[in-house]
Amino acid sequence: MIIQLDLQSDVPIYTQLVHQIIEGIASGRLQLGEPLPSVRSLASDIGVNLHTVNKAYTLLKQEGYIQVHRQKGVVIDPLGMPPVTPEFREKQRRELRPIVAEAICRGIEKDELLSLVEQIHQEITREE
Repeated sequence: MIIQLDLQSDVPIYTQLVHQIIEGIASGRLQLGEPLPSVRSLASDIGVNLHTVNKAYTLLKQEGYIQVHRQKGVVIDPLGMPPVTPEFREKQRRELRPIVAEAICRGIEKDELLSLVEQIHQEITREE
């Protein structure tokens, strides 16, 4: 998987890493049980501080996307993805709300917004 960072973005690098790894899992480019580079290796490869990668891995571990083993290293959780909980649904709602509000303010119609979400879903899952 290729990590692409936007160093000019307002989005912190560790957040970009988290998003890209989750998208890699969602798209199937990263498989359950697949190893990820060590913190040091990934930091060196993408040219960021190792604490940045460590923070991303810590968040991914807390959310249940990865496991960290002393012997195996970092792997995509082989037991599957975290379940959809009421807390997760509320988090999604909280994060989507300002995006929807901004779209409304800029005049994007509901159908267009729903179409955009559908298009993004198709791009990630490669549905045709």
